[in-house]
Amino acid sequence: MPTERFQFKGEGGHLLAAALDLPDREPIAYALFAHCFTCGKDVLAARRIAVALADKGIAVLRFDFTGLGSSEGDFANATFTSNVADLVRAADHLRATQKAPALLIGHSLGGAAILAAAEKIPEAAAVVTIAAPSDPNHVTGLFEDRIAEIRQNGRADVSLAGRPFPITRQFLDDIAEHELVRHVTQLHKALLVMHAPADDTVGIDNATRIFVAAKHPKSFVSLADADHLLSNKRDTTYAAEVIASWASRYIGSGTPAQAAVSGEAPRQVVVRETRNGKFQQTVTVGPHRLTADEPVAAGGGDSGPGPYDFLLTALGACTSMTMRLYAERKALPLDRVTVTLKHSKIHAEDCEECETREGMLDQIDRVIGMEGALDADQRKRLLEIADKCPVHRTLTSEVRILTKPAD
Repeated sequence: MPTERFQFKGEGGHLLAAALDLPDREPIAYALFAHCFTCGKDVLAARRIAVALADKGIAVLRFDFTGLGSSEGDFANATFTSNVADLVRAADHLRATQKAPALLIGHSLGGAAILAAAEKIPEAAAVVTIAAPSDPNHVTGLFEDRIAEIRQNGRADVSLAGRPFPITRQFLDDIAEHELVRHVTQLHKALLVMHAPADDTVGIDNATRIFVAAKHPKSFVSLADADHLLSNKRDTTYAAEVIASWASRYIGSGTPAQAAVSGEAPRQVVVRETRNGKFQQTVTVGPHRLTADEPVAAGGGDSGPGPYDFLLTALGACTSMTMRLYAERKALPLDRVTVTLKHSKIHAEDCEECETREGMLDQIDRVIGMEGALDADQRKRLLEIADKCPVHRTLTSEVRILTKPAD
């Protein structure tokens, strides 16, 4: 996925360094990501989640707050209020150059900042917090033993994540004034709260307070064994998957993806190499994103179903759907259908009913389970209907495939 790097002017007049991760196609929507306290836009969690969301069609803007990363300004002059203002400036920049963000995402203190900024970004329909404190003042717990010194001297350098950062009395006074819960109760946007139960930096009780204060629609997702910074790639990948799926209910109205959902345009299947491994592919079907791969034994990474797995999936799903339609039309007591399939190669000479007599043939074994109070005749008729599903007919008829180079 392409990443555009640029600068925009922050609230204090300084130039802030930004990165816009873009999908390989027209974005479904734009998102704004706020990173954790003293982190930067390129911290692993921010970068991985942004790239993963871009892979699902959502463009993500992330940037360094004042005095961090490649942004101008002095960190000592930054406050929670100025960070919130810079988020609003970032949204303004997106609105002017691309499209206003429909999705807001904040990690740790960035989550608190996103909640405070959300009311000033009217186009945003959905908000996500990851390991966010319910009170911005929670961050002072990271340097609690230095607070008296900061108040007495007006400033002190504290060690955070192994690096010295200047914390001022102004920062302490500013962060103590914010009533984040008030912002949450007046959010009027869909909210997803994500938190790890074992987070020892920002306790899970913070997620509880945010969730309880929020009005519906709201959702909570546990990040299981994740740490506060989501340093494990598995956790960031999972978070991105959940965010994209959840947000699809609230963002992207009027986009090509939504048109496909409503049937306004024919659906195309687009398969593209990820170059992550030898065979891994992304598969786009309207608004749906899938991964295809080969098993490890075939040289792949087994990160998704293989081509023949998808072929069997199509036949199995079509079989079950066709049987369900027939059962409902005939009022048959069919409770549930289970289709189990397997693909193999057989010698043509072993198939008595096949026209081909030499070489190898493809064979699909399909076992259909039917639950319900069906009599023998009904079961027999349903098995006959299974052979009439459109995909079955396609596979057993002459198929013409036209191949041409892309323009």
